[in-house]
Amino acid sequence: MTLIKSISGIRGTIGGKPEEGLNPLAIVKFTAGYATFIRRRSSLSTRRRIVVGRDARISGEMVKSIVAGTLTGMGFDVVDIGMATTPTTELAVVAERAAGGIIITASHNPRQWNALKLLNERGEFLNAEEGQEVLSLAETEDFIFAGIDSLGQRIVDNRYKERHIESILKLERVDVEAIRAARFRVAIDCVNSVGGMVLPDLLYALGVKEIFKLHCNPHGNFSHNPEPLPEHLTEIARLMTQVKTDVGFAVDPDVDRLAIICENGQMFGEEYTLVAVSDYILSHTPGATVSNLSSSRALRDVTQRHGCSHYAAAVGEVNVVAKMKETGAVIGGEGNGGVIYPASHYGRDALVGVALFLTHLARKQMTASELRASYPSYFMSKQKVELTPEINVDAILEKVKVTFAGHEITDIDGVKIDFPDKWVHLRKSNTEPIIRIYSEAPTQAQADALGSELIQTIRTFEKNII
Repeated sequence: MTLIKSISGIRGTIGGKPEEGLNPLAIVKFTAGYATFIRRRSSLSTRRRIVVGRDARISGEMVKSIVAGTLTGMGFDVVDIGMATTPTTELAVVAERAAGGIIITASHNPRQWNALKLLNERGEFLNAEEGQEVLSLAETEDFIFAGIDSLGQRIVDNRYKERHIESILKLERVDVEAIRAARFRVAIDCVNSVGGMVLPDLLYALGVKEIFKLHCNPHGNFSHNPEPLPEHLTEIARLMTQVKTDVGFAVDPDVDRLAIICENGQMFGEEYTLVAVSDYILSHTPGATVSNLSSSRALRDVTQRHGCSHYAAAVGEVNVVAKMKETGAVIGGEGNGGVIYPASHYGRDALVGVALFLTHLARKQMTASELRASYPSYFMSKQKVELTPEINVDAILEKVKVTFAGHEITDIDGVKIDFPDKWVHLRKSNTEPIIRIYSEAPTQAQADALGSELIQTIRTFEKNII
């Protein structure tokens, strides 16, 4: 059994002894800690409502019942929106003028996992300082449950799926008429989670002619590894070539990541979901773009094509959102297929990504593969170096900075080295003596070679640093 506590929430495998898995005791402590954190925020002292949504995991109903019971036991009213995507839950927090929200989802983790992700009153994830406060409150059990006259109540509202779709249809840059005129045939893979409840309805509302569905029954027994990576999407790729669809979409269990498949069954590339959507937005709304340091350089290239500025943020959605607000970015996100469109809300939203991408594809009057070929082509490599526990990882990263000082260095999150035609990003793990190495170059061989070069450099430093 596994239980991981971090500033972004608590996640683990279901069951086990206390402190060994995501079990009722751990859920109660963490939820009570979060409720106490919310109660202590003076700006929210008059808001006694928290939104709770969940993905379709088998353990979801059990976890939700404990979360809702704990919150009402802490004196909060719970708005239970049932099975809902992460972005739907984020939107519901704002619509309800709630003090916060809890999303019960382990994102792309396998079926035996679940997690609690925490939102503030803006429907955005807590920052590092806030997350640490919640962890401390849970660890010290520094919370007080409500008395009999102060208990909260549970309010069930299952209308937010429709409200989310309606909000997307109202976006200025979503062109329903263009999509309808294109008479798209679309394949989808929703990995037996909440995407199967909402993505077909969105596509029909957008005017898609025909939908070919894979794994849209939200029973939580994921039909394949739920992370939307190419090696897990072979079934939809095969289906597309058989039924001659125009484009395919695959989402993760909580629908905040979007993978796109071209009409020929080839992957559009998760790094290029954000690139394509940003290209469309920038062609109509010039402005800054933001992605994290480990995302493709293609977004920067496309942004500069439009005469606009691109900014890099530390890895993590909360960091990307902060940089977007700082720079007034019109679009941003992460290279894992996460699109953040402020005109909708500040959260990764695969449904918004689908609507904007289909509009772009319809207006361009290209095939998906032709659209993909119009963007700069880069290849990414992901490697890691496992070090002995006594190694000073920070010292190694500092020596890397010195060694490559002649190149552009960014150190807001590990060390990123930008070369004229490629880059490499080194990040240390917060829990293990590991350095993760992300590299990108014009060919896969060059990307792999750059990562391997940095591994050898680190191994050389390792001999002299303890």
